[in-house]
Amino acid sequence: MAEKITKAMWFETIKGIVEASDFADKAGAVEFIDAQLALLASKAEKAKERAAKAREKGDELREVVLSVLTDEFQSIDAITAQIEGEDVTKAKVTARLTQLVTAEKAVKDTIKGEDGRKTVHYKLAGVTAEDADAEPVEDVE
Repeated sequence: MAEKITKAMWFETIKGIVEASDFADKAGAVEFIDAQLALLASKAEKAKERAAKAREKGDELREVVLSVLTDEFQSIDAITAQIEGEDVTKAKVTARLTQLVTAEKAVKDTIKGEDGRKTVHYKLAGVTAEDADAEPVEDVE
């Protein structure tokens, strides 16, 4: 499979062609290409910063969703209703729940409701009904 050619690669190629040519305003063209390469580098750096900030924000929401989960199955709507914030949506909560299931921190199950519809419910992973009802055991040394 061929490597994808980026804008920066194209500018470097064009710069090499311009430098090897007898173009009248060679210095101006090379200066322009260098400025475009600098803009691309700046844009890439800002994109990395935005992505890191978005990941951090996602991590915060994931922790909030995890804190809402209990040892009993809850619907996505019930979980979303427990989380405060104007930018919290059902889609965002569902995405974080999927991440938690993938990380094996939550368990999901499809439960048939009284109206006959099947809905997806989530709970904390590793917590069984017996574990939740059991008394904590003290360590004896």
